[in-house]
Amino acid sequence: MSVTTLDPTTALILIDLQKGITALPTAHPADEVVARGAELAAAFRAKGLPVVLVTVTGSAPGRTEAAPRGGGAYPPDFAELRPELGRHEDDILITKRTWGAFHGTDLDGQLRRRGVTQVVVAGIATAMGVESTARAAHEHGYHVTVPVDAVTDPDPEAHRVAVERIFPRLGETGTTAEVVGLLG
Repeated sequence: MSVTTLDPTTALILIDLQKGITALPTAHPADEVVARGAELAAAFRAKGLPVVLVTVTGSAPGRTEAAPRGGGAYPPDFAELRPELGRHEDDILITKRTWGAFHGTDLDGQLRRRGVTQVVVAGIATAMGVESTARAAHEHGYHVTVPVDAVTDPDPEAHRVAVERIFPRLGETGTTAEVVGLLG
C-alpha cells in the first residue's frame, strides 16, 4: 500500500468536509481527516494543481430512511466548508445531492477543461461519498489515488471494506505524507 506516482495534471477532490458532516460520529476522528485534507489542499495549491471542494446539500430523490428530507431539515450551517481547509478563490466548488461528486454536477467538465488525468480523493464518508466519487472517477477514465489516512466513515466495517477491498481495485492507496511527498 503505497502511492507510486502522480500525473502532472492531478487534482485533489475533498468530499464533504463541511460542518454538518464532520460533526457526525466517525470511525476515525473527523478533525484529523480535515487536518489531512487541509495539508493536501495546501500542497496541491502550492504546485498550482486544482483543488475541488465538494459539499452535499441534500439527498437523492430515491426512497431512503438515512437522511433528512426537505430544505429545512438540515441546520443552516450544515453545508459550510470547514475553515481549516483555507478555501482559495481558485478552488473548484461542487455542490452535490447524491453520494458521488460526478453525478448531476459539472465536475467531469471542470476537470477535463484543466487537462486533469488523475484524482486524489479524500474526505467523509469513506464508503459513501469518497467511494462513489472514486468509482465514478475510475469509470470516467481518471487514475485514482486515495490517501487512506484522510478518509473516515460512520461505520468502521464499511470503512475497512472500502479501504482494504474497493480502493485498491480502483487505483493506488497510501498516505497523505506519500501524496505530499510525490508533489515535491
